[in-house]
Amino acid sequence: MSLKNKGPRIERFGDIADVIPLPNLTEIQVNSFRAFLQEDRAPDARDYTGLQSAFKEVFPIDETEKGRSTGLVLDFLEYRLGEPPYTPEECREKDVTYQAPMYAKLQLIHKDSGLIKEDQVFLGDLPLMTEDGSFVINGADRVIISQIHRSPGVYFTSSYKGIKKMYTGAIIPMPKRGPWIELEFAGGILEMKVNKRKFPVAMLLRVLGYDDASLKSLFTEFEPDMELPEDKSAGMGADEALLRLFTVLRPGDPPKRDKAIQYLYGLLADPRRYDLGEPGRFKMNTKLGVNRPERTLLTFQDGKFSDAGLVDTIRYLMALQYGRETVGMADADGVINDVPVGEDDIDHLGNRRVRTVGELLADQLRVGMGRMARGVRERMLLGNPDAATPTKLVNNRPIVAAMREFFGRSQLSQFKDQTNPLSDLRHKRRISALGPGGLTRERAGFDVRDVHRTHYGRICPIETPEGANIGLISSLASYAKVNDLGFIEAPYRKVAGGQVSDDVVYMTADIEDRYTVAQANSPLNSDGTFSDERVLARRKGDPLWYTPEEVDYMDVSPKQIVSINTSLIPFLEHDDANRALMGSNMQSQAVPLVRADSPAVGTGVERRVVTDSGTSVVSDVTGRVTYVDARVIQVTLTEDAPAAGMNQGNVRTFELVRFTRSNQGTNLDQHPIVDIGDTVTAGQVIADGPASDLGRLALGQNITIAIMPFDGFNFEDAICISEGLVRKDFYTSVHIEKDEIEARDTKLGPEKITRDIPGLSEAALRDLDEDGIVRVGAEVKPGDILVGKTSFKGESEPTPEERLLRSIFGEKAREVKDTSLRVQSGQGGIVVKTVRFRRGDEGVDLKPGVREMVRVYVAQKRQLQVGDKVANRHGNKGVVSKIMAPEDMPYLEDGTPVDLVFNPLGVPSRMNLGQILETHLGEVARLTGQKFETPVFDSVTEATIKEMLEVAAAERIQKNKDDGLELDKREQEVLDRAAKLGVITDTQGDYEKSQMELSRTGKSVLYDGRTGEPISGPVVVGTMYVMKLYHMVEDKLHARSTGPYSLITQQPLGGKAQFGGQRFGEMEVWALEAYGAAHTLQEMLTIKSDDIDGRDAAYQSIVKGEEVSGSTIPESFKVLVKELHSLGLDVEVLDNGDRAVDIFEGMMPKR
Repeated sequence: MSLKNKGPRIERFGDIADVIPLPNLTEIQVNSFRAFLQEDRAPDARDYTGLQSAFKEVFPIDETEKGRSTGLVLDFLEYRLGEPPYTPEECREKDVTYQAPMYAKLQLIHKDSGLIKEDQVFLGDLPLMTEDGSFVINGADRVIISQIHRSPGVYFTSSYKGIKKMYTGAIIPMPKRGPWIELEFAGGILEMKVNKRKFPVAMLLRVLGYDDASLKSLFTEFEPDMELPEDKSAGMGADEALLRLFTVLRPGDPPKRDKAIQYLYGLLADPRRYDLGEPGRFKMNTKLGVNRPERTLLTFQDGKFSDAGLVDTIRYLMALQYGRETVGMADADGVINDVPVGEDDIDHLGNRRVRTVGELLADQLRVGMGRMARGVRERMLLGNPDAATPTKLVNNRPIVAAMREFFGRSQLSQFKDQTNPLSDLRHKRRISALGPGGLTRERAGFDVRDVHRTHYGRICPIETPEGANIGLISSLASYAKVNDLGFIEAPYRKVAGGQVSDDVVYMTADIEDRYTVAQANSPLNSDGTFSDERVLARRKGDPLWYTPEEVDYMDVSPKQIVSINTSLIPFLEHDDANRALMGSNMQSQAVPLVRADSPAVGTGVERRVVTDSGTSVVSDVTGRVTYVDARVIQVTLTEDAPAAGMNQGNVRTFELVRFTRSNQGTNLDQHPIVDIGDTVTAGQVIADGPASDLGRLALGQNITIAIMPFDGFNFEDAICISEGLVRKDFYTSVHIEKDEIEARDTKLGPEKITRDIPGLSEAALRDLDEDGIVRVGAEVKPGDILVGKTSFKGESEPTPEERLLRSIFGEKAREVKDTSLRVQSGQGGIVVKTVRFRRGDEGVDLKPGVREMVRVYVAQKRQLQVGDKVANRHGNKGVVSKIMAPEDMPYLEDGTPVDLVFNPLGVPSRMNLGQILETHLGEVARLTGQKFETPVFDSVTEATIKEMLEVAAAERIQKNKDDGLELDKREQEVLDRAAKLGVITDTQGDYEKSQMELSRTGKSVLYDGRTGEPISGPVVVGTMYVMKLYHMVEDKLHARSTGPYSLITQQPLGGKAQFGGQRFGEMEVWALEAYGAAHTLQEMLTIKSDDIDGRDAAYQSIVKGEEVSGSTIPESFKVLVKELHSLGLDVEVLDNGDRAVDIFEGMMPKR
């Protein structure tokens, strides 16, 4: 039996067939890391990229230092990775990093003797990517998100100086691989700016061998009457100009030819220090219409500098400044081509590129290896050259430190969002403009955050955060790919002579600008030609009508515009973008529920999310299921040849994850969905993970909802729900908390994990085993002991007499105190797992001074309660305000009570009408017992939904007739009222016709469960998919009587995490002042806050039952006085007799 035959039937709508399936949704991560490692290639066949490029740029290490030659050269031959010592699962258990040892084969060459020493050198451990595209660092899953930045290359922009439009050029290298170079006109002279120093371009051109005549011909090409500007380098030769340039760039250094050559070479011609990279050279060649291979701006050969793109840039800029439309550029064969001239849009996706995990990692390794190389040079100079070997010269600490820094502290290395499978997948597809070398929130303007026309099919225009990061963090569109140069590509179908083919081409934004592209929903005939005489298509983002012959390409799918999150919203085209944004983001906050239920109205993308997220078990073989239990599934291959990863013979064993804590505390649990004898194919889901229902994403529940006002219970987005949802565990979720305790060696003696705790009853210890650790399966409540621990009490220094007595009679039993790990307030549940780590155990790395550590996992079952946040996929969100008995909820004519009531005022102004259509189609699903898939931008039409509702209503009316049931008189009154309101036409008493007409509107007659009376007008009732979000009231509820205080101000700390109190701020003080509540106010600002003596006295009085006495001087006033003293103001407090009062109680020395 296959999965297709399990669960309700799914009917798919949509006229547009997918030409190509969605690509692997995690490939942006996996492919990048694979290209970084190049493990599948022979060492001598590896490309100059990733790890290989990092090695090649640092080695060979042979440079002289401070004029002294080392006589040694350390060169790199190849690298290899060893086997990781632990699996990712073991790494999560032991809090270690999933990594493999990295070895490099290095050879040390003695220049004088030609002696070669070869060695395999260990360079540290390299963290490895897991199959699902994340890393395990110190036991926690992390994701390296991709960064988008301005591509290296050449750019031309304009600005106004007065009324004159002036153009500037900028040549940008790869990040941290050289200086930015700016070219601009100032007072008629073309100047160049490098490292904040300006000089005339002519000076550098003379260094490149230009004389007065060639300079004049260059500058007068675009402006014949232009005079060559007089500058300080006029008439100079190349060497003189070089020294002059050196004095400008390095004003403090004495100008010497060798030093000047060395400086300019390092600045613009050394491939190790200045690198345009492949993307930069590609962009430069494309913009200038040339074909140069060099990755530097200048080249140096035979003691001379030569141009490698600078002169072409200058000519282009001058053509732009002097109003030319084209400029003649020579290609590789010397043929002059006319290149169109224009300024650049820096927000165009042709000018922005994505740095994926492989590139970011290679950059970090380059930094570490650069530091290592400096250490190697020092050892070469200081040590004995004859005794030197590669292993002795290389210290891997800088490389290890660089890796640790990157994975642990980089802004782009983030704690993986594992709330549900969708949030997991979305995190890996995220693209950020922030991070090292990127933008900052404060500096990023509106333009950079805004949606650009080139985002179409590449970056989702909907999905982005709502706060300060809006537009800076975005998501990859569903079909988009990142090419080898880092530019985002979108797929298009080829069109030739008006005939659409199934050949798909991936194009970057600047290549797409050359063509006319039709939309995916353009109607086609069966032979692939366009049905209409005119086709709506776009060129450079502008939509216009074209003839079919003018169209070059066509979109592959309507959903290619949006991200995976957004493509899960049915009827997206009927929602306002602001609310669709909220819906996209909130799906990633949905908590996986105990009873997973896939949406009755989906979009068809749900299966791919589950398959690609890595949270479910997907079979990689085709065969028959031969064994299933709660932890293992075995599949026997149908083919003879055993596939890779076989456990024994031709049987493939899949192990399931049970009750594991995710990063966010949600429950990662897998359960089989196949039976013995089932046939499975490669790529099929065989075990559901969290939020997965028969291989489809299931973030919420299909529940019956009504949209109507309900006695104010749904005022201001509050939501009223039925207790039936709670009783049936519809919105129950499991959350697993992790608590840990360490036993340390202290000055007073070692702490001990034990069951022997002083002063506790046997009842308090009933669930602890003989070692003092709680047993698995125990139910624990706040305050219960999880792990028993004792620590020695601090003792005062013994007197000489006591010391003498101790030495005579022996050490007395020292007192210990109870420092056990207890369940915190607001937590509790069932203990599902305990782990104990002891120093010296294999693979266990405890902190210094820690003897052992115990970790306890407690699972908590949380039902839906008042205060929890729920939402649908269209951005309609709210907090549960009341849980009513099912019999009090409004009910339908057949007695079905609704599960939830939404406020109707939450729909019109927010313009998210997709939820109304989902409710109508959901009602059809409820009545027919099937599920629907309606893709975004290709949804089922309203007319079809009306017909389906009418058919369902006709069946219901006929069934009522067959059962001899007549129409309720009260329902007739509601139908008459609906006719008066214009909801339906007046049928002159033909109530059957009225019912049919009402069904077409998607509305029903509802009855109030409390009174039994019908609700006065027809109400929208149907099935909607509603999710419970991660923002649960149980995590936010907090109360404090007494607790910790801040050391300086002595005021209560703030926030639940610090067990803080609520701040009585400036505005709250005004409120009490307005009421004249002087005593209450004084109490708030003194004994309830930072009056130390006063609050201690008040506490004593309350305990003893006495009257609370007055207050003393609050600590914050003392802080203010001290701050005034620090400003040199002599402030002192006087009593009634004008005598100075020492408010610091002798703590401060007298002045």
